[in-house]
Amino acid sequence: MLRPILFAMLMTTPGLAAAQSAPAADPPQRIRSVTLTPGQACPKGSDDEIVVCSTLDQPYRIPKGLRDTGPIAAKNQSWINRAATADQVSRVAGGLPDTCSPIGSSGGTGCALQANQQWAAEQRAKRSGSPNAP
Repeated sequence: MLRPILFAMLMTTPGLAAAQSAPAADPPQRIRSVTLTPGQACPKGSDDEIVVCSTLDQPYRIPKGLRDTGPIAAKNQSWINRAATADQVSRVAGGLPDTCSPIGSSGGTGCALQANQQWAAEQRAKRSGSPNAP
């Protein structure tokens, strides 16, 4: 008596499982990335595409107030920058050419170069509106 009931239940179980599994929707065929200007609305995508919008006013993930724009500390610089700094310091200390140093031969040839570089730095500071500009 129990055997025919169990047999009937087992036979109908796969049918129930098949009836519950509906065909899945097709995945999107296209993903479109759109960069917007401030005030522009994100366009609507069609049924088979996803639209990802980003704005130009914040191209970075770090907020503008938290970004550090000052000089990079020596411990955070690459070894190539550290080597270049050490090279420049030893050039000045040794009085090599283009160093604007009273020590050594041709040490004075770099004074005009150094004055021009300082002037260019001052002009960049004025254009950028830096508070340290003279």
